[in-house]
Amino acid sequence: MAICFNYGCLSEATVALSEERLAEIRERLMLADSALAERAILALVLGQLYRWAGEQSPISADRPGDFLDDEAYGRMDCIDHAESTTRLLTMLEARGYLRFHVVAPISRRVRWLVAQHFSAVIRERNDEAPDTGARFVVDTWFGEHGDPAVVLPLEDWLDGEGPNVS
Repeated sequence: MAICFNYGCLSEATVALSEERLAEIRERLMLADSALAERAILALVLGQLYRWAGEQSPISADRPGDFLDDEAYGRMDCIDHAESTTRLLTMLEARGYLRFHVVAPISRRVRWLVAQHFSAVIRERNDEAPDTGARFVVDTWFGEHGDPAVVLPLEDWLDGEGPNVS
């Protein structure tokens, strides 16, 4: 699986996740008995997946936001995070590990005409009416490398919600 880094997916590193590690992730996600529980577990699982990816790539140098990691090789902007997180979510979905959500397209918010932010998105599964489930951003950009993802309703995130990061 390819992980993006160095801003705008300028660089990519291939990381391999062992079946043993993926079984651990599956076991954790299978504990979810609702969409709410799956989102909470997913936030933690993504942090773990990023920590493992950081063992095989330079992304462990990443810091919150875009300014704390300066020019570090392995730094990640929101584009890198949105793309890499979407790839990780798609891998989990393809393996059947997501029972209450499906992966949706990356979302972009624009504020103050020039400030943009991108994030991965999941949608609550609704087999009777596909494309109608509530949507949530799954944003790994805000925290330190390997911290749990921030999971928020898409509409709240579009309105500017999320931790303050320099």
